[in-house]
Amino acid sequence: MSNRIDGFSYARLPVGEVALNVGMAGAGRPVVLLHGFPQTHFAWRHVAVDLARDHLVVCPDLRGYGDSDKPVDGADGGTYAKRSMAADVIEPDIVIEAIRDLID
Repeated sequence: MSNRIDGFSYARLPVGEVALNVGMAGAGRPVVLLHGFPQTHFAWRHVAVDLARDHLVVCPDLRGYGDSDKPVDGADGGTYAKRSMAADVIEPDIVIEAIRDLID
């Protein structure tokens, strides 16, 4: 079984201190789909394909999951805190970079 969604293109997007594996497809208003623990972006494979008919769908693997970077956790445990993972995704340019990579 492949860990890629059929019809999606993939890129590694540098976001802060990590690079995220991101699957993208479609055009229109962007929709970012985030997986839970212990899944990857592939958990969205059925929904993402349907949404890509009308939207730009962006499905990242969160840090530490799938093909995204897995940095060593610091003594404070903050590397994998929900706050850190959320900051990776709300990085202002993630959707813009996804669109650029999809077009290129």
